[in-house]
Amino acid sequence: MFLARKPLTLVAFAALAGVSLTGCATAAESSTNSSADAASITLYTSEPQEKIDEIIAAFAEQQPNISVEVFRAGTGDLTARIEAERVAGDIQADILLAADAPTFEAYAAEDLLLEFESAEAQNINQDLIDPEGFYVGTRIIPTAIAYNTELVETPPSSWQELADPQWADKIVMPNPDVSGAAAFNAAVWYNDDKLGKEWLEKLAANNPVIVDSNGPTSQAIATGTQPVGAVVDYLVRELAEAGSPIAVSYPSDGVPYVSQPAGIFASTDEPEAAQLFIDFLLSVEGQTMAVAQSYLPVRNDVGTPEGAPSMDEILIVTPDLDIISESRAEAVAYFNDLIG
Repeated sequence: MFLARKPLTLVAFAALAGVSLTGCATAAESSTNSSADAASITLYTSEPQEKIDEIIAAFAEQQPNISVEVFRAGTGDLTARIEAERVAGDIQADILLAADAPTFEAYAAEDLLLEFESAEAQNINQDLIDPEGFYVGTRIIPTAIAYNTELVETPPSSWQELADPQWADKIVMPNPDVSGAAAFNAAVWYNDDKLGKEWLEKLAANNPVIVDSNGPTSQAIATGTQPVGAVVDYLVRELAEAGSPIAVSYPSDGVPYVSQPAGIFASTDEPEAAQLFIDFLLSVEGQTMAVAQSYLPVRNDVGTPEGAPSMDEILIVTPDLDIISESRAEAVAYFNDLIG
């Protein structure tokens, strides 16, 4: 359960180069009446572009007076941009919607986030709300073992099995320097008593291919370039639904997950508009959209994606957030030294 916080040192990525900003949308075109005054907010997010565009369009129906500019990149690249802007003295974003809670813990420790309470707080999983009020989870995104069903008859059923030599040169994984979920997973594995450094060394001996993010990881498995790998489960569901020969195996020794938190930067000029956007993400409509986009929701009154397990059907890993936050940089460096 993610409850505790210690002061942390923000892990800053040194360069802004390489940030891929791929979208801009506005929510100002609907004629629907709105209770909000006219406002413009900027959202930094790691959400896939098509998904965030759908969210912005739906938000426009409720809040036509609020325009939303979206900058989309991987979590690592977003944090690099935010750090560069912070050093320059002016963070350009109003809202961050990205992969993992430790990123938000670091920003909260640096007094960069605004404390708020969502109007939807009582309706969502309470474990996903920061008890100090600086961020809130918006969807549940487990990482599991995916495999190509045409090439793999008996997939690994655990992380331990993935490190078996039979999978040498067959594994693909996302880059923890780019993917917030991958960085979180590296820290979870690094600190797991049954996995830890020994398991990471065995995994590295299998010579896994590292690609930029979860998207290319899932594509490599679906095409058979690498027949097995670690990837967020919603991508597997989407590819399987589209006809790709890919399926998911939820590891019996524990499934880590990120909650795609949302938080508001303390420097925002539009706190009310920013909170309205987060309230929408957590609302019945917003969470129904999350389910339609293949995510597990953070509230229990909107169903789950077709083919997705319920949370009580898999062994969910809920590590101590203090430990994960404090060791993440060390864990990612160790992972990179072994595998990168």
